[in-house]
Amino acid sequence: MLKRQNHSNFKRELDKRSSLSPLCLKLNNSLVRCLACAHKCLISEGARGICKVRFNKNGSLYAPRGYISSMGLDPIEKKPFFHIAPGAKTLSYGMLGCNFKCPFCQNHTISQISDNFDCLENFHDIEPSQIIDYAINQNAKIIISTYNEPVITSEWSLEIFKLAAEKQIKSAYVSNGYASEEVLNFLMPYLDFLNIDLKTFNSENYSKVIGGKLENVLQTIQHAYKMGIWIEIVTLLIKDFNTDDAQLNSMSEFIANISPDIPWHITAFHPSYKMTDKPSTDEAIIRKAFNIAKEKGLKYVYAGNIQSSDMENTYCHCCGELLIERNCYFIKSFNIKPDCEKAGKCPKCGSSIAGIWF
Repeated sequence: MLKRQNHSNFKRELDKRSSLSPLCLKLNNSLVRCLACAHKCLISEGARGICKVRFNKNGSLYAPRGYISSMGLDPIEKKPFFHIAPGAKTLSYGMLGCNFKCPFCQNHTISQISDNFDCLENFHDIEPSQIIDYAINQNAKIIISTYNEPVITSEWSLEIFKLAAEKQIKSAYVSNGYASEEVLNFLMPYLDFLNIDLKTFNSENYSKVIGGKLENVLQTIQHAYKMGIWIEIVTLLIKDFNTDDAQLNSMSEFIANISPDIPWHITAFHPSYKMTDKPSTDEAIIRKAFNIAKEKGLKYVYAGNIQSSDMENTYCHCCGELLIERNCYFIKSFNIKPDCEKAGKCPKCGSSIAGIWF
């Protein structure tokens, strides 16, 4: 009974912080088709989408607005973005809910809300102008929607991003990549940067473990790149899930075929949520993936969640010159000459270095 009461209270409080969404198609019999993500849920009157935060009320789609679950200041390297304004301070915020069910989620207390009704404690009412004012006061150059899946709260983010653009603040998503083409078009031209999680290259892993389709994530990466959004890709390497040579080769080839300039972050797994029985990823697996990616032609490959200086620095892909020296999330040295909007130059050989170096 207590769980049912908590669930009812949670939905009531969540619904208070919602507004009408244009990201839908209205159909017969009060049905709506949500267009915020690649699931494109068909939602009946009184029901919710897979994400649990978008719902149908009286034949109209409602989406989250007017709150955050968390907010924090970080260096941009922590997101991770390694080829955007190194060392820049970012303001990150999140809401609640997710369109995936990853058993290794590190933010499950706010993303997997069906399992955690205590996230009522994470509601903090706020308006977009207050977020922007805080970013300005903290000298944050970039605002990032992260922590939970941002595409399911894109209406709210667009409000924030429009105000950010007026103050010359850039905007970004850290996303699982399960976006629809409609939501990417909806966010343009206010979405400047996109970090996408490519969780596995095994279709069965996506459908049975994650709760989605691999091809939809691949389409998001391709479409966002064609739109001119700066992309960096992250893969959390988990033993016996996505660390076999076939998957590592396929992921490397896929990214390189889109552009060898796309940075790929391969990060070490640590036991979390429903995967506490899995071992942490050791450096040998990370290094294997790193070497495969380099062999496939990727210019910028980085290791995360482990300390390994040679795999977290940026080197010129032509002459090997050390361009950015990092220690975890901190910049020790920076040696790239800005050249144009999406590239810099190696000071030694003059080769173009892809990135946003403001």
